[in-house]
Amino acid sequence: MTSTPTEPDQVDEPELPLLSAPSGGLPPVVTDEAALAQVVAAFAAGSGPVAVDAERASGYRYGQRAFLVQLRREGAGTALIDPAALPDLSALGAALEGVEWVLHAANQDLPCLAELGMRPTSLFDTELGSRIAGLPRVGLGAVVEELLGLRLAKEHSAVDWSTRPLPEPWLTYAALDVEVLVRLRDVLAERLAAQGKLQWALEEFAAVAAAPPPTPPAEPWRRVSGLHAVRSRRQLAVVRELWSARDAEARQKDTSPGRLLPDSAIVAAARAVPRTPQALAATPGFTGRASRSRLDVWFEAVARGAALPEADLPAHTPRSDGPPPPRAWAAKDPLAAARLSAARAVVTDLAAGHGLPVENLLQPDALRRVVWAPPSPLDADGVRAALAARGARAWQLDLVSAPVARAMAEATVETPVEAGTDPQVAQEF
Repeated sequence: MTSTPTEPDQVDEPELPLLSAPSGGLPPVVTDEAALAQVVAAFAAGSGPVAVDAERASGYRYGQRAFLVQLRREGAGTALIDPAALPDLSALGAALEGVEWVLHAANQDLPCLAELGMRPTSLFDTELGSRIAGLPRVGLGAVVEELLGLRLAKEHSAVDWSTRPLPEPWLTYAALDVEVLVRLRDVLAERLAAQGKLQWALEEFAAVAAAPPPTPPAEPWRRVSGLHAVRSRRQLAVVRELWSARDAEARQKDTSPGRLLPDSAIVAAARAVPRTPQALAATPGFTGRASRSRLDVWFEAVARGAALPEADLPAHTPRSDGPPPPRAWAAKDPLAAARLSAARAVVTDLAAGHGLPVENLLQPDALRRVVWAPPSPLDADGVRAALAARGARAWQLDLVSAPVARAMAEATVETPVEAGTDPQVAQEF
């Protein structure tokens, strides 16, 4: 009788330890000027970098303002501050001037912190640093597991942080987010240094800290999800009118626009252009209580869009001072399409060789603009100057200027341009 070999017993990976409570205990939430003054004094006297985080009520409230600010610094401990009660934190910002801030995904938190009077002079972004280090997952929980061997509970990440009073489990979650940031910064800095990328990361962090406030989009209604399904200019006018009506209502009620009317309902109404309130009520997305309660407002918006003179209808594509979409390059300028294909291949290969996401090696918009209107003469110095004018950092210029210039100069109309015209590539480059 022949025996059948058995599979070796599988050994389960030991579960990483879970951080469940702040090391110094959960501090009380700071809600008055006297307590804030104590926090300012403590953090001014602390040492080393300061971990900073903010919680917003995205999906619940209008806008992106902060509803909780968390900080931790050696010698000062952890502080949880209620910006709804204390909307001016400029004194705390001043106390931390010259101190390195450690944040995860700084671009998400810096605008709402700036509204409170807090702006870093230098920072270390553990999310951006993780990208540059080539980590496969860059969410805070994943990075903490990878680099610190710890687990962070994330079950409260999407709660309504405008709730008052904030439940203790939520506050514990918020305090733990800053508990690990400085340790994470140190380990990540070591990894970046070992990879020869620390200076790259520091240049990126400096650019984030020095960046001006983000400019609001000229036509924010074009960010409606599913807008690609809207074909005619008349339908786009309905989208614009519905978006504007929803935004005004949301601002007045201090609620997330999507809670009043989902994007899918706006798109459905724009495609159907219903002629009566009853027809609008039968349109997908208008069956919820919030959308039904303001049906008159939504129908007036649809009617405005339907009645606009032809000359006032929005354009099919947004106004732009940049080049056309890459998918149109082959028809408009075949040589430019060939240059883009060649340059994109070079940047993609360089990024892969250095373990970087492509967009962190070079911003796609900067590459497109320089390729569409190349410098003269078309050489490494010219490309370097053109990319620098578009915001590329020194480390990026050192890596890409010469090979991109060479690829552009050698491109011909016979160069394959599929990569430059593919819709997915168009989103990236």
